[in-house]
Amino acid sequence: MKRTWLGFLMVVLSLVLMALPAKAAAAAGGDPIVIGCPLSTAYLYGWDAERAIRLAVEEINAKGGVNVGGSFRPLKVEVMDTRDLEPGVPVSEALLAVEKLILEKKADFILGGPVRSEAALAAMPLLSKHKKVSILSTGVLTPKYHALIEEQYDKYKYCFRIHGEAKWLVKEILTCLGEIKAAYGLDKLMIMVQDVAHARAAGKILGDLAAKSGWTVTGTEIYPTGTTDFSMGLIKAIKTESQVLSLWMDMPESSILLKQWYDMKVPALPFGSTLSAAEQPGFWKATEGKGEFCLANVVNAGNAPSDATEWTMKFYNAYTARWNIEPEGLGSSSSYTAVYALKEAIERAKSLDSDAVVIALEQTDMVSPYGRIRFTPKGHQVIPSLTPEEGAVGSIFQWQAEKRVVVFPKSIAKGTIQLPPWMKKK
Repeated sequence: MKRTWLGFLMVVLSLVLMALPAKAAAAAGGDPIVIGCPLSTAYLYGWDAERAIRLAVEEINAKGGVNVGGSFRPLKVEVMDTRDLEPGVPVSEALLAVEKLILEKKADFILGGPVRSEAALAAMPLLSKHKKVSILSTGVLTPKYHALIEEQYDKYKYCFRIHGEAKWLVKEILTCLGEIKAAYGLDKLMIMVQDVAHARAAGKILGDLAAKSGWTVTGTEIYPTGTTDFSMGLIKAIKTESQVLSLWMDMPESSILLKQWYDMKVPALPFGSTLSAAEQPGFWKATEGKGEFCLANVVNAGNAPSDATEWTMKFYNAYTARWNIEPEGLGSSSSYTAVYALKEAIERAKSLDSDAVVIALEQTDMVSPYGRIRFTPKGHQVIPSLTPEEGAVGSIFQWQAEKRVVVFPKSIAKGTIQLPPWMKKK
């Protein structure tokens, strides 16, 4: 009788094992795929990227991991602080972080940063030397990045960027400014930028193009990283009768600018082309509501609530549930998507070989929280669009009554732009 029961139990056990998903069984014994993340973790564009990457990794691992030619392997995240968004920190610190991730942490791929444009550009030869596929997903807005890849494809083909860049952002901003001009008759623009490469370049391009499209550019103010008093620039805005302030800053001190703008009742609409402080869900409380009416460009949809795709709010809600805070700004939805894009590329390549994964990434065509994801053939820049069905769609929101309301582009807008009560409509 004992042998009969033993035989029966063995048969049942065999059937149970056969019924288990093959991928889950395989994942249990697979070596992890190490994702190295060089991020400036003390700043928004670093910590939000890390959270989004970890969220995606947790989701993928919960479903069995990544199928590498029939063997399922889990993902493992290794984060190293580049400190490249901190004032006065040399680029060499970020390069050291990237090198440590490759040599000490044995990273198979690099995701996220470096975050500052100067550091990301400097890291390109290092990535090329070690043949490490990298997907930038936060910070780094300089057009020079994908231009270098295109110019020296064989050398820099391992580098990709899955979020928007300065030239496209300028186009979005100009389109949005055109809508503001048509709705309210505003036509005087002051540019206020941080003294970093991407902001200076974008400010100049924006000023030149705005002037050509009928705006009067009343001046350009440049502020060193860490500036805590913007009153003189705001006084100039009042004296020149500026009606829109184009703000391009990724330093947290930019929240002080908005407080001063409110207290001085500057009759100009603040428009954050990149404005990290205003992007965050805690901005309203931090400014005691003085940031109301401020516009902020969070680069990709999904970083503020909208219905860009069926995946947008799923990501938004999952991030909120996991980290007890809403997606916070540039770097959130794009970093999350970067992990899934890498997963798909590895599975199509059936290998972790860098050259094979590069080819697979170049063939990417997937839906994400911010629209259709494809890369330009040689520059490896994500292809943008004003509609999520065609490409990676941006997202500009305005703070209205304690909420971040997406107002641009029209294809995903949840509301319309409002002027502060002390501004008069023409």
